[in-house]
Amino acid sequence: MSNRNFRLTPDILLRAYAAGIFPMAESAATNELRWFDPPMRAIIPLDNRFHVPRSLRRIIKHKEFEVRLNTAFNNVIRACAAPAPDRPITWINPEIISLYTTLHKRGNAHSVEVWQDKELVGGLYGVSLGSAYFGESMFSRRDNASKVALVYLVALLKERRFTLLDTQFHTEHLAQFGTIEITRTNYHHLLSMALEKTAALTLPPGKDWDHLVGGLLQSITHKS
Repeated sequence: MSNRNFRLTPDILLRAYAAGIFPMAESAATNELRWFDPPMRAIIPLDNRFHVPRSLRRIIKHKEFEVRLNTAFNNVIRACAAPAPDRPITWINPEIISLYTTLHKRGNAHSVEVWQDKELVGGLYGVSLGSAYFGESMFSRRDNASKVALVYLVALLKERRFTLLDTQFHTEHLAQFGTIEITRTNYHHLLSMALEKTAALTLPPGKDWDHLVGGLLQSITHKS
């Protein structure tokens, strides 16, 4: 179903997330948006089932990248919308960029940014509502940059007591982190519970990324 019969607003978009549906465009070149509520939904469990490959753990410990939160949202979403060698066509059109940028200004959309030598080389963005985070897209301009962003995101979500990390679809890229698929019914149940709680996607006072990520790596069960 497209949204051409009505004007999609940030408020409608948030109500859609609360109902378990999300929009995507056919491509970045089209104005048409379609709503999705897939029969199987992919999530990353925010418990000890989250997995960080050993090679990625080494990269994080060596601090090859600098990670920031909500300092370059517009750059991140535009980088996610841009064609790349592994995805020549993306689903993020100008309307998506405008809507989610507005949500970011309102405090409902967030970016995790990965920097190297003062250059934005990777990151991700998504929407928070209640204690749920809905991951939308990620990008990398350096090997492992988006993976690092995801690990940092999970560390922050766990610290802030989020209960649901929705990745929408299952992919090989996400499978290595312990992504699982659940039925639509189970997803809506988890979403309902997540919306009953509130959580803030901000760095806690007195804690920094190193503290959060170090704690995450120590708490989870590691597998090669």
